[in-house]
Amino acid sequence: MSQEKSTGTVYVVTEKSPQVQLFAEYLNKHTGCQISIHSPHSALPISATGNMLILIDSDHIGVDTLPEWQDKLPDALTKTPLAAFNIHDMDHALEALSCAQLKGVFYRNESLEVICKGIHALLEGELWMSRDLMARLILFYRKYQSNAFRPACGLTNREMEIISLLSAGSSNQQIAEKLFVSEHTVKSHLYNIFRKINVHNRIQALNWIHQNLGPILPNIETARSLQRHR
Repeated sequence: MSQEKSTGTVYVVTEKSPQVQLFAEYLNKHTGCQISIHSPHSALPISATGNMLILIDSDHIGVDTLPEWQDKLPDALTKTPLAAFNIHDMDHALEALSCAQLKGVFYRNESLEVICKGIHALLEGELWMSRDLMARLILFYRKYQSNAFRPACGLTNREMEIISLLSAGSSNQQIAEKLFVSEHTVKSHLYNIFRKINVHNRIQALNWIHQNLGPILPNIETARSLQRHR
């Protein structure tokens, strides 16, 4: 693959190592993008301009810690597309999608050439997931639309929407914007949700979601995006 004109900046969130450095150099050479490696424990810079992509190493940010990590992103990066690599299999992918609003998924056995193609697609605003994974998410969304997915613990459909956005790391304000309601309404829904599932805060609610819904609740917004790309 020949080097192309730079299309943006890719933040690779992983622990530094000689192997990771070679990986970054390959991506730089074959995508033309600026590749920047950052530890999962350090804050990402917000000085880059133009198109950006955050590429998360799932070996170093697990699904249990992904929502908390995403919640700490600077406001300037909250709309930057996220993708995960080193995903083990479809179950692992679904679990990751239930925790974060991922736009791309790269499996562990993915070739470097495919990863480069995926990076270009993601920087252009597209989604990048396997055909099988897309089919699973679209199937989930269709079932969700037809109310085939029964709310747990007496949760209403609106409360299930909020739980999905909550699991993706959205703030109260972001949930309000996505559902076209006031932030006060979101807080009222969260109060009712917390009461129904017997938790007292967002962290406990996220733990409940992961333990009780887990990979069967892919992020609804991602599923809707997939539906639009059909």
